[in-house]
Amino acid sequence: MEMINQGLAAFASAVWGLPLLLLLVGGGLFFLIYSRFLPFRYLGHAIQVLQGKFDDPNDPGEISHFQALTTALSATIGMGNISGVAVAIAIGGPGAIFWIWVSGIIGMGTKFFTSTLAILYRGKDSAGEIQGGPMYFIMEGLGKKWKPLAVFFSLAGLIGALPVFNVNQLTQAIQDILLQPQNIENNFSSNLTIGICLAIITSIVILGGLQRISQLAAKLVPSMVLLYFVSVVLILLLNIEEVPKYFMLIFTDAFAANNYGGSPFLGGVVGGLILLGIRRGAFSNEAGIGTAPMAHGAAKTSEPIREGLVAMLGPAIDTLIVCTLTALAILVTGVWQSSDANGVSLTAAAFSSTFSGAGNYLLLICVAVFSISSLFSYSYYGSKCASFLFGAQHKHFYNYFYIASIIIGATYPLESMLNLIDGSFALMAIPTMTATLILSPKVMKEARKYFSKLEKGEG
Repeated sequence: MEMINQGLAAFASAVWGLPLLLLLVGGGLFFLIYSRFLPFRYLGHAIQVLQGKFDDPNDPGEISHFQALTTALSATIGMGNISGVAVAIAIGGPGAIFWIWVSGIIGMGTKFFTSTLAILYRGKDSAGEIQGGPMYFIMEGLGKKWKPLAVFFSLAGLIGALPVFNVNQLTQAIQDILLQPQNIENNFSSNLTIGICLAIITSIVILGGLQRISQLAAKLVPSMVLLYFVSVVLILLLNIEEVPKYFMLIFTDAFAANNYGGSPFLGGVVGGLILLGIRRGAFSNEAGIGTAPMAHGAAKTSEPIREGLVAMLGPAIDTLIVCTLTALAILVTGVWQSSDANGVSLTAAAFSSTFSGAGNYLLLICVAVFSISSLFSYSYYGSKCASFLFGAQHKHFYNYFYIASIIIGATYPLESMLNLIDGSFALMAIPTMTATLILSPKVMKEARKYFSKLEKGEG
């Protein structure tokens, strides 16, 4: 076990080096500057598209703009925003949140480009069904000679889409909030039991396909975001005198790194803090990783730019809003300094310190819905990668592998599961960002055409 843990840690550290940081951050900055900050200039129009103002039932695709966004958000809002933020603060202190924000802002531009390409260059799987995602826009946009890059993305996606981190943290939440107060010992057997129950719930939904996943996500995600939002705002209101101090500390500590406890990067602790923030930000919003374009590529639309605009709302919601709320709740309650907890347990401590016993159960409801809904979305991503690699007729085999991995996630340590997904995400980002940078002129050509029509009232 110790050898596996060390191997996964070495794997994650090796791939999350300076080249990947430059690719994700530098690439995202390039998209924003190249587009003249277009995603921010058309936020209002993006919301209109999301509301269904331009929907046409005859457009190609499987799901609505709203369902595509909520399917993508069901994968990103959840453990990345509740547990991932807590991990960032536990290791890096308040300053890590600033770099998570940077990742989110840059990610809006990246999401616009990658999800536009997911519609612009949709392909067909072996069953003749229209599909979107990095592997398809690599093949359709760059040509068959780039197939090795598409295969590389799909192979990494088979592992990156596994739900092991989400399951791990949901299991921890159930142990901390439900089982330990009942004096039920936290051991392999109890974790295994939780894992089996989650595997059964997941299998019932994911074997129903994208329609069932998207419909469930569209119902669950907005209501849980609202519940979580209200709960955290209450925590902040009850600790309002602490909010300005910690909000400013996020900025000052981002460059001082006084609370950073991880490994240095580029010769210093500030470099290590930046890398930590970008890693946790990437896990939070998945911009540049390539998962969200697979959901957005299934949207019913004939206008690629519309889906790009809808997709860019994702980082604004999950990183700039939800991550900030989680971070401030952990900071203003003081649990980041008074508790040795990590991950979801640290967020639970913040809820418990404010709402007493009821706070834990409130958080558990949110965590359970976020985590379980993300199990459904990630299964869709993984099966699309399997379909590309092995043929649509064999993709159901991935679901069995996926369901089995839930047991692993429930019984392995947090650090191992986090390193496995971090490393796989890094590998997925290489082909996604490379292809998107090469194809970015095609996106801008499509954008100029679309917004010209819009200004003439033809949109």
